[in-house]
Amino acid sequence: MLSGAFTTIGRYWKPLIGMALTLFGGATLVMIVALVVAGSAVASQWDELTSDSPGSPDAAHVVPLGIAFGVLMILGMIAYLLASAVVQAAVPVVLQEAVLGRPVRFGEVWKRAWARVWSIIGTVFLTGLILLVPLALFLAGFAGLMIYTISLGDEEGVVPLIVVGLVGALFIGPFAVWLWVRFSLAPTVVVFEHQRPVAALRRSAQLVRGTWWRVFGVGLLAYALASMIGYMVQMPFQMIGMLPGMFQPDEVGADPSGGELIALFGGLIVLSFVSQLIAQLFTAVFPPLVTGLLYVDLRMRTENLGPVLAEAAGSALPEQYGPPPPAHV
Repeated sequence: MLSGAFTTIGRYWKPLIGMALTLFGGATLVMIVALVVAGSAVASQWDELTSDSPGSPDAAHVVPLGIAFGVLMILGMIAYLLASAVVQAAVPVVLQEAVLGRPVRFGEVWKRAWARVWSIIGTVFLTGLILLVPLALFLAGFAGLMIYTISLGDEEGVVPLIVVGLVGALFIGPFAVWLWVRFSLAPTVVVFEHQRPVAALRRSAQLVRGTWWRVFGVGLLAYALASMIGYMVQMPFQMIGMLPGMFQPDEVGADPSGGELIALFGGLIVLSFVSQLIAQLFTAVFPPLVTGLLYVDLRMRTENLGPVLAEAAGSALPEQYGPPPPAHV
């Protein structure tokens, strides 16, 4: 699986990296523009916000700052959510052609990925909701028992309650991981089989049944490897930021202004953005690619996908790799 993922990246790096670079670069640009706009909106009040005088800053100065950066956070979340969803849809699109050994253009990847992006968002949202429900119920019950015990004045009963909470967390954690692995193939199913979110979750559970440990091991290794490579990519940029001359605190006075601080740390901030963007190009592509290969492998093992692939290789454009088999197969 890992070898196939690296081979696919090597042969189809233009649409894969190009799509991720375009989307995450665009999302980063939106964040930078929003940050500049938010900073400009509160620039006139910067002295009041950083003043050490008693009673400063007051609510009239803090509220605009909170609103500006609250809007910035919302815009950033929306931008990165869309970018991540399109990339998750684009990777299986490229993989469809890679399995058949055919080239694919950037425009075609964009068109087919965008057509499935809302189903991808729905699938990811439902998966997260399913994972959060047992955790939220457990935390709500634990908090209720804690409040009830304290209200009775039984301080000695708090310690056993904490032990019960820790034991419950040990059970909830593995259960959440089990659910995550069970539904991990759903985004790939959305693209390969044109399924809607709920049907994709069911289909993923069907494919993972009987091979949970294999899917878990390969998926965990893929995410660990992607995180390690992403960290290795960021290390040179962090070392550049520590080179002599890159950071000179002597250049500012004892009481630096906001503009001087921004100018001083601007280079480090830019390096941080660039390093995170480059690392994200790999971490956003590699795990979904491994998951897609797992999906193809499982279908070939259990559903005889080989003839379907051979038939798709002779068609003009494989929009999907055939419908799932009947339930009794």
